[in-house]
Amino acid sequence: MSSPEQGRATGHLADHRATRLFLALAGFFITDALLAEFVGVKIFSLERTLGIADYQWSLLGVSGSLSFTAGVVYWPLVFVLTDLINEYYGRRGVRLVSWLAVAFISWAFLAAYVAIRLAPAPFWVDANAVLGVPDIQRAYALIFGQGMWTIAGSVVAFLVGQLVDVTVFHHIRKLTGERWMWLRATGSTAVSQLFDSFIVLYIAFVLGPQHWPTAQFLAVGTVNYAYKMLAAVVMIPLLYLVHAGVRRYLGRAEVERMRDEAAR
Repeated sequence: MSSPEQGRATGHLADHRATRLFLALAGFFITDALLAEFVGVKIFSLERTLGIADYQWSLLGVSGSLSFTAGVVYWPLVFVLTDLINEYYGRRGVRLVSWLAVAFISWAFLAAYVAIRLAPAPFWVDANAVLGVPDIQRAYALIFGQGMWTIAGSVVAFLVGQLVDVTVFHHIRKLTGERWMWLRATGSTAVSQLFDSFIVLYIAFVLGPQHWPTAQFLAVGTVNYAYKMLAAVVMIPLLYLVHAGVRRYLGRAEVERMRDEAAR
C-alpha cells in the first residue's frame, strides 16, 4: 500500500509532466504557425515536386494546376497539434495557444517590417550582386514583406479557424464520448478549414488590391480546401501515434484524468 507522501509525490510528478507536455505542444504549435506564415510567400507546384505531369483542374470556369503556398506543408501539423491540445487541455488550452500564436505572428511581421525599412549596407548589396542577386534589398523585402492584406487575411482566418475548431471538436466529443478520436479530429478540421480557406482568400484577394472575381475566389478556395482535407486524413495515423506517445509519457490514469477534465 502506498503512503500519502508517495501519492502526493506521484501526483506532483504527473502535474510536472502535464505542464512540460503543454509547453512542448504549445511551443511546437506556435513555431509551426510562424514557419507556415513566413514560408507561405513561396508558391510551389505539387506535381513537379512529386515528379509527375501537371494536372489541370477546372471549376466554375476557372482552371489551373495544383499550385499552393509552401505554408500548406506545415499547416497539417498545426491541425494535429490543435487536436492534441483539445484532447488533453480543452477549450482553454486551445484558445490560449491560438491567441499567443496570433500575438507572436503579428509581432514577427512587425519585426520583419522594421528590418525591411533598415537601410542596406552597400557591401551587402554588392556581395550578393556578385552571387547573382542584383537587388538583395528588394528580394529581402519581397520575401519577408508580405502585403498587409495577405497578413490580415492570414491572421483573421487562423484565429477564426482555431475558435471554430475547438467548438466543433467538443460538440462531436459530447455526441461520441471518448470513442472515435479520428472523427472529432477530422470533423473539427473539416469545418474549421472551410472557414480558414475562404476567409484568407476573401480578405487577401477579393477585398485586397487584386479584386478576384467570385468564380476565381470560389474555385481556388475549393481546391485549397480539398488539399487541406486530404492532408488531414493522411495525418490521422500520426495523430494516433502521438497520442500513444503521450499515453506512455503521462501514464494511462493521468491521460484519462486530463481527458475527462478537458471534456468538462
